[in-house]
Amino acid sequence: MKIQLIRHATLWLEYGGLTFLIDPMLSEQGANPPITNSANNRRNPLVHLPGLVDQWLKPDVLLLTHLHADHWDAAAISMLSRDLPILCQVGDQAQIAAQGFEHITEINHKHKLSNITLTRTKGQHGTGEIGKRMGQVSGFIVQAEGEPTLYLTGDTIWCDEVKQALDDNHPELTIINAGGARFLTGGPITMDEQDVVELCSYAPYTSVIAVHMDAINHCLVTRENLQERLEQEALLNRVTLLQDGEWY
Repeated sequence: MKIQLIRHATLWLEYGGLTFLIDPMLSEQGANPPITNSANNRRNPLVHLPGLVDQWLKPDVLLLTHLHADHWDAAAISMLSRDLPILCQVGDQAQIAAQGFEHITEINHKHKLSNITLTRTKGQHGTGEIGKRMGQVSGFIVQAEGEPTLYLTGDTIWCDEVKQALDDNHPELTIINAGGARFLTGGPITMDEQDVVELCSYAPYTSVIAVHMDAINHCLVTRENLQERLEQEALLNRVTLLQDGEWY
């Protein structure tokens, strides 16, 4: 297994003999407006891609946790081949098909792809009314013989659904969408520093990579913030904070 953080939640995964592009946000820096009802007016993405975009346009498979624009943006939709196999959560196929893509598989529970098994997990993209309005989101467990079990949490806070996914699968590596994304009202809609600490405490057997920081204007927890908290909690040996373009 090899993982590259491209930017935000966009990952390149080499696993079980296949290459996956996960949650592609491929816009140029500043191409998109600020997230509505957020605490600042910085245009998105906040940073450039860490290289030429062409290197990420020909994966074997595209994996989408959900269709919010910071995970599936207009640039990715325009650049990626319509013949690319796409895996997504139940309910998203119609929208992706309307964008011209032809080979879409919805995963309700489990899906076998070559020698790889993907299991959809659930989460909570916030709490209360905001959580409801953010809609359904998914994570995925990725497993193959000879490979470590990988858990992609997707956009979720620390919640019972994440605990269940950990309990059921005991992943060796968990990739967290951190950043403490939030609006002017309500609580975080992705994991903040406390959520990361809670997950590490609950599942001491899993190594963690934290992504989804420093790229979108309403993600208010930075890598620097998280590193400081992890140092206070003596968790820097458990959590890796990848830089854009960096490999794990």
